[in-house]
Amino acid sequence: MKILSLNVRGFAVKGKFGWVRSICIKERPCIAVFQETKCKVVSDSWVQSLWGDANFGFLQKEAAGKSGGLIVIWDKSAFEVTSSTNCDYFLSIRGKWRNSGEESTIVNVYGPHNDHCKKLMWDLLGNLLNSINSAWLLCGDFNEVRNSSDRLNSQFHQRRADRFNDFILRNNLIEIPINGRKFTRISDDGLKLSKLDRFLVTDNFIELWEDLSVIALDRNLSDHCPLILRDKVIDYGPKPFKVFDEWFNCIDVDEVIRDAWNQPIKGTRRDCMFRDRLKKVKMALKD
Repeated sequence: MKILSLNVRGFAVKGKFGWVRSICIKERPCIAVFQETKCKVVSDSWVQSLWGDANFGFLQKEAAGKSGGLIVIWDKSAFEVTSSTNCDYFLSIRGKWRNSGEESTIVNVYGPHNDHCKKLMWDLLGNLLNSINSAWLLCGDFNEVRNSSDRLNSQFHQRRADRFNDFILRNNLIEIPINGRKFTRISDDGLKLSKLDRFLVTDNFIELWEDLSVIALDRNLSDHCPLILRDKVIDYGPKPFKVFDEWFNCIDVDEVIRDAWNQPIKGTRRDCMFRDRLKKVKMALKD
């Protein structure tokens, strides 16, 4: 399973279509959701060229003038859509995964900037979540942050963040952490950074997959990073050492670990220093 989410910031920008197409062909997502497409009605041939093959279905909310616009594309061999919902702030598709027969609802979100519209969106999404018993995934650009650390050099609104967190809490949603990147959006001048894009899921969505993780790709031609949700077990290699419960029955084990950890370490790279400390603890425990 692999799901791509990206705020495109306009497909008409030179090189943007080809860049997104290259991501779709390389990553081969089961489902792709795009925000701020700035597209009027698109044709099947346009989507086929973007997607890279003819085995697809798609749903679109066209842009209002030169702003907004949402598109959801899915691989028909991976996901069978049975119903959909089109709203001012989101598109959703409901269906079954063909490999398991399990049902899920995928929601492509593009949050408004206006505070009143944000409140309305949280209410509409909450009503939708409570109307259907399904495994839920909400993804996209929520145009909101959860805490002050999600912004750098830009204004943080505690009340708006509280509403967002309250929405997540009330609907029992869980955020899948993003690996390798703290912020997902950077301003044109490179000074303002924020985490506006994310994946929110329910417990029963997590239960469908063995190991969910999110990676951020290079931002390239958009001010937002493409995000990919995938179920992939990552092998980080052998563990530094094993810990046996029996060791903790030894009266002086705390002292052995503490003394080994506090030995001087040469170097400046923190990851290497951490590794070397673990090695010293390992040898001390062996002794």
